[in-house]
Amino acid sequence: MSLLEVQRLFVRYPTERGPAQALDGVSLSIGQGEVVGLVGESGCGKTTLAKAVLGILGSGEAEGVIRFRGQDLLGLGADAVRREIRGRAITFVPQDPFGSLHPLYRVGDQIADLMAWKAPDTAPPSRLQERLALFTRRRRPAHRDAAIAMLRDVQIPNPEQALAKLPSELSGGQRQRLTIAMALLPQPELILADEPTTALDVTIQAQVLRLLHNLVREKGVSLLFTTHDLGVASEICDRIVVMYAGQEAEVAPTRSFFAAPRHPYTAALLQSLPNEQGVLRDIPGSIPPLVNPPGGCRFHPRCPNASARCAAERPPPVEVAPGHWLRCWHPVAA
Repeated sequence: MSLLEVQRLFVRYPTERGPAQALDGVSLSIGQGEVVGLVGESGCGKTTLAKAVLGILGSGEAEGVIRFRGQDLLGLGADAVRREIRGRAITFVPQDPFGSLHPLYRVGDQIADLMAWKAPDTAPPSRLQERLALFTRRRRPAHRDAAIAMLRDVQIPNPEQALAKLPSELSGGQRQRLTIAMALLPQPELILADEPTTALDVTIQAQVLRLLHNLVREKGVSLLFTTHDLGVASEICDRIVVMYAGQEAEVAPTRSFFAAPRHPYTAALLQSLPNEQGVLRDIPGSIPPLVNPPGGCRFHPRCPNASARCAAERPPPVEVAPGHWLRCWHPVAA
């Protein structure tokens, strides 16, 4: 059984011009200890999917099934998800670590606050009095020791001194390592990482990627890694899910994804990478609007293989090779 299973997930946001259909029947799964990459252009729905799993869509309305450990999170209720799932069993690594950390509180205070509410030895309480009682002086030293050990695991130098610093006193790479540490401290089963290396330079990006990959392997944590960078996805992911304009287009093991892409969008995406001669190729056309988007396969206005059927009907998922699925009426030849 999959740890996380998303089935026919729709997400809509109200706008002045009508509802924006951010996700259109998306389905995917993540196994225990698996690293799944969610790739696609900006605006394709990667972050929306992560927010739907966490239950933080704001004004967005979700419909479908999000099943975690066999339990439907959409049916569980917002309060139960907040108490029992978000920040405990499922944690989050943001794209912008500086924006997610409070600039006026020291690192140690922010970690202490996290541990007071989400530590693995703290049962999900229902009343404020119970929460205050749980965070006793006896637990503070143990939580501090766990924090120092985790900061050491994510290779932050002098972790005891780091606890006394403000986020602004850490480098960008150290702040991102800190958010990874804070995501791991509750001992989650699943981490959602939303393009966590985008704001870093290439050298630091590679270091953080190796660190994240090694830590999730070592601790047996599943990871949903969203990115628009195919090179990053190739380094860290076991499987890749390609999204386009709120729809999943192709799902494949990483090796098959790069060796034999079958969806025209996936093929065009890979062809847009610089070749050995440094030549760049773009994908003709533009991403469709999410308010009144095109019917059927949303890629059909830009697809060289499109037919009338592509505009009228969205293709069902078809397995073209072991573990390799795609939604396309006219796939690229193998």
